Amino acid sequence: MMGTITRRPPLFYGWYIVATCFFIGFLTVGARNAFGIFVIPMSEEFDWNRTTISLAAATGFLVNGVTQPFLGHFFDKFGARKVILLGLVVIGLSTISLSFTFHFLFLAFMFGFVLSTALSSASVTNTLALASRWFRRKRATAMSITSAGTQAGGMLLVPFAMYLLQATSWRVTWATLGMITLVLAVPLAYFFIRNDPSEKGLRPDGDPEPPGDAAASARAEERSRGAYEVDRWNRAFFTPPMWQLSASYVVCGITTGIISVHFVPLAIDRGVSPGVAATIFGMMTGLNVLGSILAGSLSDKFRRKNVLAVVYFTRGVAYVLLLAVPAVMVLWGVESLHIFGQDITPGGMGLWAFALVAGFSWLASVPLTSSLTADVYGLRALGAISGVVFLCHQIGSFVMILLTGFLYDLTGSYDIPFIIAGAFLFPAAISAFSIKEGKYSARYQTAPTPVGAGG
Repeated sequence: MMGTITRRPPLFYGWYIVATCFFIGFLTVGARNAFGIFVIPMSEEFDWNRTTISLAAATGFLVNGVTQPFLGHFFDKFGARKVILLGLVVIGLSTISLSFTFHFLFLAFMFGFVLSTALSSASVTNTLALASRWFRRKRATAMSITSAGTQAGGMLLVPFAMYLLQATSWRVTWATLGMITLVLAVPLAYFFIRNDPSEKGLRPDGDPEPPGDAAASARAEERSRGAYEVDRWNRAFFTPPMWQLSASYVVCGITTGIISVHFVPLAIDRGVSPGVAATIFGMMTGLNVLGSILAGSLSDKFRRKNVLAVVYFTRGVAYVLLLAVPAVMVLWGVESLHIFGQDITPGGMGLWAFALVAGFSWLASVPLTSSLTADVYGLRALGAISGVVFLCHQIGSFVMILLTGFLYDLTGSYDIPFIIAGAFLFPAAISAFSIKEGKYSARYQTAPTPVGAGG
């Protein structure tokens, strides 16, 4: 007598969306985060100071933020597939063009305006908004995996780019990063990205159609709407969560922008070789893959605002360690520590301690903020609303990147700007914790019980 053969349901197509967005973030944000390895070689070739090259990088972060609400609006209006595909093509071509840099104004225009505007099309903000359309119950988990692609890019692309730069030149490295985007990311996005589950005849999370008539289903969906769900993005400005999320995200921008551009130069200034500096940066972003996925998984089980507050607090501790570890070692008269066959100086120990702790919290705030935004304001104008919140993030990055370059030229040290950046994180944790998620979020409203799930 033969037993009954049970077929496993096919993998929900939303996970293909997540995998594609993961890889897009891996290439695009990974390449942008590699900017720090170009700071010293480009400055030496063109005789730029840190303020000059920081201005180009900071302008890019600001333009990326300013254009994000507009590209988010286009995302809502024209669909993810068209906007992301066009952005990837421009990202690839403009990154290649950076290999032809001959003047500061060329760098400022191509990186600061063209590339950074294109990054708003294929940004993690838009890919997270896309993932949120495909998932409800597993939203934060899917978004955290999507976001983890950006950290995986830093883990692998930054050390790879540093190796390539040392083996060839910074011009070849820029060209290679651009070609990788054109050859790999563009075809993948073309074949796999779909705007929402209905295009594949599916529902979010792969759930089957609910029983009962359509009117009853519509009423159940309406009951599950959050208190502040909006149809137009500008209405979000009249609600408290928008300001709390945005204020915390400004600090997120301050503390991640300075890392993206100035961490590798900081490490080299502390006596670490360029290769080791890139390795520390890569380890930090690699740990962040685990941190982001863990944070997303926890926030699907607990209140997202609490997890977000812990992320900001943990990052604040990392900044304290960056500056306190070397000071304590010097105070105790410890000239170096012999670890894994290497003598590590106090400055190096501070870098490793920072990378270890910050690695679990650096960008874990991104999927948490995006999923909380989706829970509170719904999906109808999510691209534009997320774009406005992201603009606040990039304003913080712009100010801090430029201020760091200026203070370095003024004092010859990175200590003061990193102290300033770290000090903001503890108030940001309080701001995130104070969000009344239980009152505003659709997760805590009366909602229909899902019948089942596929994938």
